[in-house]
Amino acid sequence: MIIRSNSSAVDFALLKDGKLIELNKEIEDNKFSVGDIFVAKIRKSVSGLNASFINVGHQKDGFLHYHDLGPKVLSLIKYVKLVSAGKFNNYLLKNFRYENEIEKNGKIEELLKPKQSILVQIVKEPISTKGPRLSSEISLAGRFMVLIPFSNRVSISQKIEDINEKKRLKKLVLSIRPKGFGIIIRTVAKNQKVASLDSDLQYLLERWKNLSKKLKEIDNFPSKILSEINRSSSILRDIFDDSFSGIHVDDENLKFEIEDYLKKIDPKKTSIVNYYNNHLPIFEKFGIERQIKSSFGKTVSMQKGAYLVIEHTEALHVIDVNSGNRSSKLKTQEDTAMEVNLIASAEIARQLKLRDMGGIIVVDFIDLNSIENRKKLFDHLKNEMSSDRTKHKILPPSRFGLIQITRQRVRPVLKIKTKEQNPNPNNEVEAPIVLIDKIKAELSKITMNRRLKAESVYLHLHPFVAAYILEGYPSVRLKWYFKYKKWINIVPRHAYKYLEFKFLDRNRKRLIY
Repeated sequence: MIIRSNSSAVDFALLKDGKLIELNKEIEDNKFSVGDIFVAKIRKSVSGLNASFINVGHQKDGFLHYHDLGPKVLSLIKYVKLVSAGKFNNYLLKNFRYENEIEKNGKIEELLKPKQSILVQIVKEPISTKGPRLSSEISLAGRFMVLIPFSNRVSISQKIEDINEKKRLKKLVLSIRPKGFGIIIRTVAKNQKVASLDSDLQYLLERWKNLSKKLKEIDNFPSKILSEINRSSSILRDIFDDSFSGIHVDDENLKFEIEDYLKKIDPKKTSIVNYYNNHLPIFEKFGIERQIKSSFGKTVSMQKGAYLVIEHTEALHVIDVNSGNRSSKLKTQEDTAMEVNLIASAEIARQLKLRDMGGIIVVDFIDLNSIENRKKLFDHLKNEMSSDRTKHKILPPSRFGLIQITRQRVRPVLKIKTKEQNPNPNNEVEAPIVLIDKIKAELSKITMNRRLKAESVYLHLHPFVAAYILEGYPSVRLKWYFKYKKWINIVPRHAYKYLEFKFLDRNRKRLIY
């Protein structure tokens, strides 16, 4: 895992065999993340939708459907009311008197009234013109389990297939589960000892206690009373396993945070956390910037000349598979189409995770005539997507040869602009020598500044321009050295536009002359 930090966001890149497979971004001012819990006010209920619109502080009201209330919503409302008034202090629910469960197909307007306060959790972030999707069935996620207040159910991840292991885990969890709390055992709990499970449980119970204590302190509505743990910890919580060989981070404070979290979940792995302190940006060092440029465009190239065309619309995502101009040694068109489709399956599974594409995805593979080949392609795609943690469903090929995928959407699709603006609005670009003259003029000013004479100088610029400066003997850089008696460190940057350049010092701060 490679982690890049800047003033406004933190980027998390997950690499497998050097290839980028996941990219996440934690924005500092994101006030409506999945998992955040609010005490909010009901604005109005709509009988036609059987849902309520909730004021959670976003410009668009949150949406709470009847089926997202949870069967114990009346008990939750009662608990919030009693705790807020200081009439109930036993946060572990041991002596709490439950209300009756709500009807499975009831009407929301009979339960929730305007201006009534309610505890809600964000299950889907605001997307486009829609506000956040909410649930009042509160859940707290840990490393090995998910804690559900006002429930008594214990369930186990379906990805744990061993029946004996399922029985063992259920027995252990039942022995430590407190009354009034349900538990979902996560996949990573497999083969864990009771001490690890209990430690995780105690951590989640502590979070519930903190949430309950904050209910007494609320003086305005809506109010966030519990935030999801920071993005770095939540990502590690969900994906960290023994296969991790290294975590590289360019922020020292963030490094300490990650080490502290690893000490809780796997102390032996703290040694894999490395602080990256180099002038070359961390995403450039590990080749991530280059992969981002090639992976997030409308067209995605694959091996053997094949490529994907990916279109995003409001309703769905469309992926078209193309063989391109390629010559194949295979004998038939069917074999060629099958080969390209299998290559595309692996890339499609990667793209869905990389872009965090959710909702409906329609894939137009190259037509196959053989029923056997269609089944083989379908099974191959399912296998490629088996490692995807996000809930998804794949339908068999339709009569038109289209494969439909539904993938849970909890946040907006990750879009990165890969096309660059024309550097000259008149459709003409300056001659490279003019750009070199501009760089030379700035360098002259820097070297003439007494304050900067002893300072190390790093020139960040587009790789094409960097290649020109470094090429030949004597190179442009060497000529600069002879003239200005200053060695210039050249740093190629894939993130830079063609005519963009900056002079930076050793601390990556721009040199001002």
